[in-house]
Amino acid sequence: MVLKDKRIGIIGAGAMGSALCRGLVNAGAAEAASILLSDPHAEHLRTLGEAVGVRTTDSNADVAEFADLIVLAVKPMTIPSVLVDISGHVSPRKLVISIAAGIHTATIESGLAAPVPVVRAMPNTAAQVNAGACAFCRGAHATDEHLAQAAAVFESVGTAIRVEERMMDAVTALSGSGPAYVYLMIEALIDGGVKAGLPRDLAHQLAAQTVFGASRMVIETGRHPAQLKDMVATPSGTTITALAALEHAGFRAALIDAVERAALRSAELGQ
Repeated sequence: MVLKDKRIGIIGAGAMGSALCRGLVNAGAAEAASILLSDPHAEHLRTLGEAVGVRTTDSNADVAEFADLIVLAVKPMTIPSVLVDISGHVSPRKLVISIAAGIHTATIESGLAAPVPVVRAMPNTAAQVNAGACAFCRGAHATDEHLAQAAAVFESVGTAIRVEERMMDAVTALSGSGPAYVYLMIEALIDGGVKAGLPRDLAHQLAAQTVFGASRMVIETGRHPAQLKDMVATPSGTTITALAALEHAGFRAALIDAVERAALRSAELGQ
């Protein structure tokens, strides 16, 4: 009920903007009539508006004027122009939530004409299936009430965790970019199954379900991944043989390096 009676504006109807729009309505966190969505792509906007029942416009300024809570669901390079569009239409009574990778709360605040509360968030694309992982942090003018409102937005499509802003580049690298790493792993598992003799459609089904099941085991048992791994790896068995091959190939080191490099890139985007 945190968002009850709140008018919500979403600027950007891409993958994340669309997912948040659908999630808020489907979860009952907000009424469709209380959401106004803007995007420059008219046909996509019309289709989404008809499917979800939300209001739409091609004007970012209209969204800012209408909404109590404004989500900037746009790419980092689009942020400056969007801030120009909305700056004269926001006030300290509104909340601005940005999901642009690498963009600091101070950058958003400095682009607005008034001391507006800002929350920075990094959701991921699994929000499209209500299984998103999001971390969020407060700006200089945001209160606990504003953080609760932001949490309610992202909990409509998955899990939302509050962090300090200094952690956001690491969050972006781990959970923001993380689905792509997992997709790459699933693709490789499928190819491995094909190489070992499985039909591709069967390998696809087994690989995806295996990753899904393993993730649920980590979440629902609360056990360390190493413990769960050891439960599968019997002495002189197939699993320990495969794990040795992965270690030899530098599998873990490659993932660690990928997260580190992505975090550095996120920091560069904010400069």
